[in-house]
Amino acid sequence: MGGKAIIFSAPSGSGKTTIVKHLLDNNPDLGFSISASTRDKRGRTEENGKDYYFLTPEDFKRKIDNNEFVEWEEVYEGNFYGTLKSEIDRLWNQGKNVIFDVDVKGGLSLKKYFGDKALAVFVKVNSIETLKKRLKDRGTESEESLSRRLFKAKFEMTFQDQFDVVLENDDLSKSLPEAQRLYNTFKTPH
Repeated sequence: MGGKAIIFSAPSGSGKTTIVKHLLDNNPDLGFSISASTRDKRGRTEENGKDYYFLTPEDFKRKIDNNEFVEWEEVYEGNFYGTLKSEIDRLWNQGKNVIFDVDVKGGLSLKKYFGDKALAVFVKVNSIETLKKRLKDRGTESEESLSRRLFKAKFEMTFQDQFDVVLENDDLSKSLPEAQRLYNTFKTPH
C-alpha cells in the first residue's frame, strides 16, 4: 500500500465535512476519497465524481460481487455507501495521503482495513440538541429523516472510544487548528 489514510467519522451534523474541507484546502498532500452511493443527488450542487460516485443499485451490487470495495454498507434503507479500492489507488498514485469523510461504521471498517497506516478521528459535539439544531439548519431534512438521523447518532456516539482520537467540534476556531495539528503529527514519521 502507498500513503496514509486519515479518517473523519461522526454522526450527521457533527461538522466532519467542514473539518475535512478545511484540511483539503490547506494541505495539498491530501486527496479526498470520493465515496460511491446509490442515493439521489442533493439539490443542484452535488456532482458525480466530485461529491460522490452516484451508482445505480445494480452497479453497486455488481461492484460488491467483484470485490471492488474496501468497505460498504446500507446506511439507510435502500441507500448504499462504500469506498472503492480504485479510489484509494487513484489518490496514492498521485502521491497523496487519503482523507475520508464517512459515517461511524464506515470509519471503523476503514480503520481495521488500513491498520497503522490510518488515523481514525471521531468528531463529537456536546449534545444531541446541538446535532438536532445543525441538521434542522441545513434545511434538507424532513421530520422523519431528522428523527431517523438523531436515533442513529445516539447509537453512533457509543462507538467513539474505538477511534484513535475524539475531536470536540463545538467551536470551529478551536477544532480546525486541532484537526490540522492531528494531521501534521500523523503524517510526520516519528
